[in-house]
Amino acid sequence: MQQAKGTRAGVRGSGLAALMAAALLAGCASTSAIEERHPDDPWEGFNRQVFAFNDAVDRAVLKPVARGYRTVTPQPVQTGVGNFFSNLGEPRTALNSLLQGKPGNAGIALSRFAINTTIGIGGLWDFATHMEITGRDEDFGQTLAVWGWEESRYLVLPFLGPSTLRDTSGLPVDAETYPLYYFGDVELEVALTALRIVDMRAGLLDQEALISGDRYSFIRDAWLQRRRFEISDGEMGDDPFAMDDFDFDDADFDDAFSD
Repeated sequence: MQQAKGTRAGVRGSGLAALMAAALLAGCASTSAIEERHPDDPWEGFNRQVFAFNDAVDRAVLKPVARGYRTVTPQPVQTGVGNFFSNLGEPRTALNSLLQGKPGNAGIALSRFAINTTIGIGGLWDFATHMEITGRDEDFGQTLAVWGWEESRYLVLPFLGPSTLRDTSGLPVDAETYPLYYFGDVELEVALTALRIVDMRAGLLDQEALISGDRYSFIRDAWLQRRRFEISDGEMGDDPFAMDDFDFDDADFDDAFSD
């Protein structure tokens, strides 16, 4: 599953050329017999294998660490950490909003970044939301959809989790627009990335109880439904995950190290 705290999601990863090549080769060469394929998931055999790998890594490493983090870290600190990383996603939203012809949302993202970085003490406090300055998250995968790549094959990435071929193609651009990678200190970047991953995973511990039936199918269908909602800017109707008992954050299916 994916995970994130705060109102914004950071970039989902990098080093994707090899992942895309592996996915394409495995998808073409797969001989697994899946009788009823989901129309958006023609590589289901390969995707399920990657899903199983991600799940094993999560159960062995990430989930226990996330539980420990949530146990020892006070809730206000967890909220601040989530806000900090969410704030770093605002420049990405601003750029992609402009590329999609949405200057209003770009202005909101830049305003949020300026307010939260200054008054919000580096983004630890989401002061912009308290001022009711809110917009929609945008990434380059959504930009590609607006430019015409509307439908794309579902793809589960090693460590990164649910995606599509279109969204995977947009990850390098998202990486270039995420300020964390410009800190100039490799050790600091690694430490902050690890903290971000653990914090995001901790944010999904409670939601796991909502999964029913086949875990792979449930997460795939939920992620694809959410992604379509994001791409259409909510024109499909009410957010299917906005109800009280299914309260996934915007980034819960964007950047997961477990499925």
